[in-house]
Amino acid sequence: FFSEISAPAALGSTYLQRRRLHPADMSGWRLKIHRKRVPKGFDKIEDKLDAFDEKMKEAVEASHEGLRKNETTWPVTKFHWLRNRFIYEAYYKKKIISRELYDFLIRNKVADGALIAKWKKKGYEYLCSMLAIDKSASNFGTTSICRVPLNKRSQEQQVLPAVNTGCVSC
Repeated sequence: FFSEISAPAALGSTYLQRRRLHPADMSGWRLKIHRKRVPKGFDKIEDKLDAFDEKMKEAVEASHEGLRKNETTWPVTKFHWLRNRFIYEAYYKKKIISRELYDFLIRNKVADGALIAKWKKKGYEYLCSMLAIDKSASNFGTTSICRVPLNKRSQEQQVLPAVNTGCVSC
């Protein structure tokens, strides 16, 4: 059925029609946008989003033997940060994508709008995750250890990664 669709690859076609993929063959961000009209310029970042999706799959499917429960999520957090950082820099720093495409990515949850909004604020430019500043995720009602500068930590905490995110210093 999907190979019979002969819609042009212009702005008016949906993502599914442009790529001619069956929904069962999609994963990650593709499922979120497969029936939506994508703005112009999406093809500039599509390959990079695919690469991040593959890395995320590898991180999820990797062997977790010998790791603590929290350590199994650290690679997922890392690739989440990398994907969002790529979108942030593509819009704010390099101006590769349009405002329309940026809003589309946030609205369809391909990009984490809350994390990117924090990056625009002073002191949060390289925040690793929203978990790092979530005070309810901490035993003592404070932010994560990765938010404390390395020179202000005690000797035992010098290179200790954050339990939730695996970040050493953001």
